[in-house]
Amino acid sequence: MPRFIQRLYPERIWAFSRSENSVYLTFDDGPIPEVTPWVLDELKKYNAKATFFCIGENVQKHPEIFRRILAEGHSVGNHTFNHLKGTKTKTSEYVENVEKAEREMINNSKINNQQSTISNQQSLFRPPYGKITPSQAKILQKKGYKIVMWDIISYDYDATISEEKCLQNVLKNIKPGSVVVFHDSLKAEKNLRYVLPKVLGIIGEKGLQLRSIN
Repeated sequence: MPRFIQRLYPERIWAFSRSENSVYLTFDDGPIPEVTPWVLDELKKYNAKATFFCIGENVQKHPEIFRRILAEGHSVGNHTFNHLKGTKTKTSEYVENVEKAEREMINNSKINNQQSTISNQQSLFRPPYGKITPSQAKILQKKGYKIVMWDIISYDYDATISEEKCLQNVLKNIKPGSVVVFHDSLKAEKNLRYVLPKVLGIIGEKGLQLRSIN
């Protein structure tokens, strides 16, 4: 992500301190049965934690996978209910769509009938496509959402990019404090299944911790 864009919106999270020994993997667009359980299995192999920015409609369809994400100690964030592009959506409609997704996540976050496991987590939000208007962002931030962007995007969803190119997009840019974007989606599945195990292994070899965003 170009530095000048990051400087334009300093109130958004782009990365964390470069002095800390951690990397933050994030997964957008799930949960879905074809990909998300596999991602969770891979993370478990490396004792890695991550953050899943979930589409509310997918949480509604697959609540058991959403609850598994939480049960295994990962954090979750809001990615709107219908994967809306903020710059193409009326502000009131966009905000309501975000809040609809939040309600769905809270309603489906109880594990073993216990209190909601995300009620004590600050609400994280990532705009689909990275597209959000200043007015939309301001309203969501006033409502308590922490807007999480990224400093590395894998482009795993791009069918024109080879698996190896996708891998290098991550490895050539990763550093302590990085926030990396992957997608637990059908569109990204081919590249993700190649890239994720390699990234997890290499990050481990570098002695970096894989942490969730809270």
